Amino acid sequence: MSKASTPKTPGHVADSHDLIRVLGARENNLRDVSVEIPKRRLTVFTGVSGSGKSSLVFATIAAESQRMINETYSAFVQGFMPNQARPDVDVLDGLTTVITVDQQRLGADPRSTVGTATDANAMLRILFSRLGKPHIGSPQAFSFNVASVSGAGAVTMEKGGRQVKEKRTFSITGGMCPRCEGRGNVTDIDLTQLYDDSKSLAEGALTVPGYTPGGWNYRLYASSGFVDADKPIRKYTKRELNDFLHKEPVRMKIEGINMTYEGLIPRIQKSYLSKDKEGMQPHIRAFVDRAVTFTVCPECGGTRLSEGARSSKIKKISIADACAMQISDLAEWVRGLKEPSVAPLLDKLVHTLDSFVEIGLGYLSLDRPAATLSGGEAQRVKMIRHLGSSLTDVTYVFDEPTIGLHPHDIQRMNELLLRLRDKGNTVLVVEHKPNTIAIADHVIDLGPGAGSAGGEVCFEGTVAGLRKSGTVTGRHFDDRSSVKKSVREPSGALEIRGATAHNLRKVDVDIPLGVLTVITGVAGSGKSSLVHGSIPTDLGVVSVDQTPIRGSRRSNPATYTGLLEPIRKAFAKVNDVKPALFSANSEGACPNCNGVGVTYTDLGVMATVSTMCEVCEGKRFLASVLEYKLGGRDISEVLAMSVTEAVEFFGAGEAHIPAAHAILDRLADVGLGYLSLGQPLTTLSGGEQQRLKLASHMGEKGGVYVLDEPTTGLHLADVEQLLGLLDRLVDSGKSVIVVEHHQAVMAHGDWIIDLGPGAGHDGGQIVFEGTPADLVKDKSTLTGQHLAEYVGR
Repeated sequence: MSKASTPKTPGHVADSHDLIRVLGARENNLRDVSVEIPKRRLTVFTGVSGSGKSSLVFATIAAESQRMINETYSAFVQGFMPNQARPDVDVLDGLTTVITVDQQRLGADPRSTVGTATDANAMLRILFSRLGKPHIGSPQAFSFNVASVSGAGAVTMEKGGRQVKEKRTFSITGGMCPRCEGRGNVTDIDLTQLYDDSKSLAEGALTVPGYTPGGWNYRLYASSGFVDADKPIRKYTKRELNDFLHKEPVRMKIEGINMTYEGLIPRIQKSYLSKDKEGMQPHIRAFVDRAVTFTVCPECGGTRLSEGARSSKIKKISIADACAMQISDLAEWVRGLKEPSVAPLLDKLVHTLDSFVEIGLGYLSLDRPAATLSGGEAQRVKMIRHLGSSLTDVTYVFDEPTIGLHPHDIQRMNELLLRLRDKGNTVLVVEHKPNTIAIADHVIDLGPGAGSAGGEVCFEGTVAGLRKSGTVTGRHFDDRSSVKKSVREPSGALEIRGATAHNLRKVDVDIPLGVLTVITGVAGSGKSSLVHGSIPTDLGVVSVDQTPIRGSRRSNPATYTGLLEPIRKAFAKVNDVKPALFSANSEGACPNCNGVGVTYTDLGVMATVSTMCEVCEGKRFLASVLEYKLGGRDISEVLAMSVTEAVEFFGAGEAHIPAAHAILDRLADVGLGYLSLGQPLTTLSGGEQQRLKLASHMGEKGGVYVLDEPTTGLHLADVEQLLGLLDRLVDSGKSVIVVEHHQAVMAHGDWIIDLGPGAGHDGGQIVFEGTPADLVKDKSTLTGQHLAEYVGR
């Protein structure tokens, strides 16, 4: 293993601190890792998915820098900040302030847009409050998050030693549309999905999940006295139906218990519709999909803004029009406003909008909901506030900044990373793409494997040294897939006619079935709009998009994939006890730690201390539960198994469980054989989460698989395994449609549909359809040129 040489700088002693030193890092799967990272250089961290890159860069270096900065604030201020424990590391020396730009999606709040997430909306609101005609008020009059409120009343105050009453009035002019409350769409509830009106409540008329006869939700309505529980709902009087569906909340005694009664519709809106749909259990999400329809607000036309906010204009453009413009066009419009009184504001706004264009997001609009951005788009939106920053000598940490980027755009991203470095900053990048690894001044390769087989430094040095090294990354660095000589014949075609979702321009295309089809094109060209917005859902489509897995410390691969259910039932059957005993979230949980395995001690403003539970010793279950065995193993030993061990264990003998074995086979197929069944989801890397999600969807019944950038977070070596998996899916009779930028996947496809030629309103058209070999020969599109270069043609 080669080491980075320390530059010798004669002169002032302050100039000698030019390394970040990490000694004995043990976060997650790291095994006493020690590295020296040169400052004011671009260092790229490589290694297979799950090898420990994020544990070293984010959970150790970035976390400790953030913790130390937080400690400089007063105890009062720290009370409002998230508590962070010191990373498990012996020495961290030479740290600077860290600015982290990670892959976390922007908030799923329906009120959050690209404009609100980047402060561009805040500047536009000030601009319209100063220059808009007619003048309607302060900047909040243009905000769709501020409602208009007015009121009047008497206030009592003391004057001259006696109490007097004076009348006071107040009013706030906000920009929120009163009909949709600033959300842009309104919800209609299909009553036929809530109840069967031919039945009475006693006969089980309610069809809402959790409202079955006998439960508290059912008894709230049946025993309220407002309706007759034995009368069919269609025979209710107008008053009864209103009380049943719409009554305002009222406190009352029901069956001797104080409860709040309210109509079924507001109750469902509060319990289901106000929550993020992605976080719901599958059966509740299915109910919401059936029962609720979202339509564009008829009052504001989806702009979220009140009539007053839409009426105030600058050069015939309202703030709603400005937010709906493509950002590259909006930048030109703002540049044309010559108004000395707001010159500093215009300069700042133009700079922000130009940053969008520079980073390859000029095709977005400011009113685009933040939750609809892909992982790569969200990360680049976060980068915008750092472009043009005058800060120097800070450490920028990026987590795969090339996610979601076409090869054509990667060069632009590389230039931005180098520009940040050249200003005197330390740039640390976790990356898999060879194009970005190639620009590194210093490379740190972790491995050799993933999970418990990783966590060691395999190589430190230059890119040239990495190429010659025998590490997994070094061996695969110059891998190039060749275009298939023969492609599969399609068994049919999926016809799409007149697709107009987002920026698509009446696209007509036939997607072949029974083959591997790759949808390509620059970011923003309309790929996801074509696949997710135009393919009919009634064809048994299994869609695997980029939304992250939601899970807590209690969630693990066994619970997420449904593997634990057949295992618990098998344990219960063999031992003649209840299945609930074998759940650490139910009756079998250790009472001391509530089934978490660790206990937490809250120390106020200090970091919360976690210690292994003394009662269960981290096993999470009651001692009596661990006496029950299946195939000679207790439930905690089963959860400690790796997927590979579990495949063997549940494949034969007493522990043979076909349902569990099928799920384990799928986990092994996606390359997660090294994961332990009970590992918390919060400790999985981005690539591992992506593959876990793919494995869970592979069990669904469907003839068409739609995968959105499945190579996200995957090492060069893992991409080979993914291609093998895609081939097996197609050979088993499935149709696989992949939205992808990775040239290895393009070259491996049977058919390519390329969108473009550009992004936003410059895209939305089919620029090529054919085999990868034809695309390489054609070279008329950006994708064709980069694929030809990749395969060496």
